[in-house]
Amino acid sequence: MKRRSILALAAGTSAALVLPGSPARAAGTVPYDVTAFTDSQRRELVRYAADTWRSMEALADPTTGLPADNIDGDLGEDSRSAYTSPTNIGCYLWSAIVARKLGFISRQAARERIGKVLDTLASLQRHPYSGMFYNWYDPATGDMLTTWPEDGSPIYPFLSSVDNGWLAAALMVVGNDDPSLRRRANAVRKDMNFAFYYNPDALGEDFGAGQFRGGFWPEEPPGGGVLDNYVGSGPDVWFTGHHYGTHNSETRIIGYVAIALGQVPVEHYFAPARTFADNCDWSWQEMKPVGDFQNYLGIEVFEGAYQYRGLRFVPSWGGSMFEALMPDLFVPEATWGPNSWGRNHPAFVRGQIEHGLAEAGYGHWGFSPASDPHGTYREYGVDPMGLDSAGYTSDKERTTVDYGFAGCPDREPQPEPDHYGDGVVTPHAVFLALPYAPMEAMEQLTRLRADFDIYGTGGFYDAVAVRSATVARRYLALDQGMILGALGNLLGDDVIRSNFCDDRTEHRLRHAIGIEEFNIPADQ
Repeated sequence: MKRRSILALAAGTSAALVLPGSPARAAGTVPYDVTAFTDSQRRELVRYAADTWRSMEALADPTTGLPADNIDGDLGEDSRSAYTSPTNIGCYLWSAIVARKLGFISRQAARERIGKVLDTLASLQRHPYSGMFYNWYDPATGDMLTTWPEDGSPIYPFLSSVDNGWLAAALMVVGNDDPSLRRRANAVRKDMNFAFYYNPDALGEDFGAGQFRGGFWPEEPPGGGVLDNYVGSGPDVWFTGHHYGTHNSETRIIGYVAIALGQVPVEHYFAPARTFADNCDWSWQEMKPVGDFQNYLGIEVFEGAYQYRGLRFVPSWGGSMFEALMPDLFVPEATWGPNSWGRNHPAFVRGQIEHGLAEAGYGHWGFSPASDPHGTYREYGVDPMGLDSAGYTSDKERTTVDYGFAGCPDREPQPEPDHYGDGVVTPHAVFLALPYAPMEAMEQLTRLRADFDIYGTGGFYDAVAVRSATVARRYLALDQGMILGALGNLLGDDVIRSNFCDDRTEHRLRHAIGIEEFNIPADQ
């Protein structure tokens, strides 16, 4: 299907935009609703998707098919970064599926692009005992990097659990999307054992579920690590000192993949914290939560929530949009969990809007890690919406809040800021919000284009500092991949979710997600 065909579909008067050959959508699996948008808005969203795909095409190396991590705004091939990661590769794979679904490339072209990446993945150096991919490769050659291309500093080979989680999720989508690629995608994924990262005793031997480490080094890195091996396959490795211990985080994709593949028990879903407990042992967190304990599948869960500007929600670690909503691109969380994510996702989006428009007074919203218009890359978020007391902040000046922790020493509340500085907004955060605030998101995208020079040949540039109007004129594979994932689900009949959530995945995940009730009012 040519690009003009999908534009014509978007301009039509049918109740939904469903492409020819689309499989029937499982009943009640998605909150995405294209009928919330006017014909003109749908055409605009299609154009955003087509332009964003152009940036992904430019990121891909013609020999290996691997995408670079980033590229300059002019899409010049000489500006492609000389490094890539498993997450970047996953983003490119699912973006190619979206491009095929929306008619920007043919099915055959998508097969060729994806097939080239699968062939390269099959040849990449991996950790032989876990089947996991290293964190950094040269996209032009596929070689594992041991020195950083930009400054020659040493890289100590590392295998990230969350980066491999995103790649495995993409491979699952590829395998279910196109039968002709299923065998090759599964051949790459089948050796990836996420139990290698899973510490069953992270919360104590009697807790009933464990947590995932952030990753490991096969060789001892400077500063050391936790020497262990959870599956007994191969020699011990040096794990990160931390586990991924918070629920509303992009890292929940690891659990979704590992549970779906039968590599860890479903009880793990309840092991990460919603918030930490409301006593002084946890008074380092951003604010004192409200909540109590509930039991699910034998696991005691503190159903804590934060309160901010009249909203109650389960916070992310840093208060950023991609933490809260990137896994939702793959799992229909709000529908499977109407009393948990179905309440939290709209509240989280509303909090970001409240911060940008009312509290900070930027006139814009959408805060998430992105290119730093004043530097290279930085984490942005809404400080009071994150568990970390240091917080991801929304402005260049790192303006924070401290609400204190009532009843605990050394946590008296501090005066709130009387102003915020040069706030940094990233378009991918707005696209992630489309299902939960469709009209507000469309309006924000329009305002961004009207107020700033933020749109190029490859779609929206990565970020803008709104008071100085400083634009980060480059494209990141991760952020463009989130935009295409969101638009693919919206315009392409839920193409990413429907391919990730096959019968096996739904059977293993849906009940656990569905039985939980967050401490959030149903009618806020």
